[in-house]
Amino acid sequence: MYNRYSFLLGLCLLVLTTAFKIDAPRSANEILQSALIKAKKESKHVMIIFHASWCGWCHKMDASMNDPQVKEYFDDNYVIEHITVLEHDPNRKKDENPGGEDLMKKYNSDGFGIPLWFVFDSNGNLISDSHIRPAGTGFEVKGEDIIGCPASAEEVKLFVEVLKKTSKLSDTDLAKIASLFRKNDPKYKG
Repeated sequence: MYNRYSFLLGLCLLVLTTAFKIDAPRSANEILQSALIKAKKESKHVMIIFHASWCGWCHKMDASMNDPQVKEYFDDNYVIEHITVLEHDPNRKKDENPGGEDLMKKYNSDGFGIPLWFVFDSNGNLISDSHIRPAGTGFEVKGEDIIGCPASAEEVKLFVEVLKKTSKLSDTDLAKIASLFRKNDPKYKG
């Protein structure tokens, strides 16, 4: 009798533990490593986007990348993953991916707003990010600002340069992406 109750209690604890682990956000490192494995299998690069629930520009970034006119361009070239950081609402802090802010710091990107994004090759080497740096400088130099969600003519131009460098997109595809992202600029009169 005692063994049966012990077994049932153990089974209940296992089920509850598993249920809580399913609800817990994956760590930033787990997200990146999983994306790298998938990217290697699919011969793609990885785009990690740091975002938060309250961030309007983050939502614009996602909406633009998922627009039916350009979604396949991103899907065909990148494994795209999101890492939740910087939640302001104490009730949303539980949604943050552990290690997300550490990953931002690792790549010299703390102190910027969001969306912030990185592009990695399938071996985990950083090949681009959303920093705006002086010409001729590399990742060792922290940008003066970030592109975030491209909207202004300069931001879109820089974003397209990143896409050209890290994808197989044609000039025609890149022009469609540029046109779509320019519409994010509230001053755009297109």
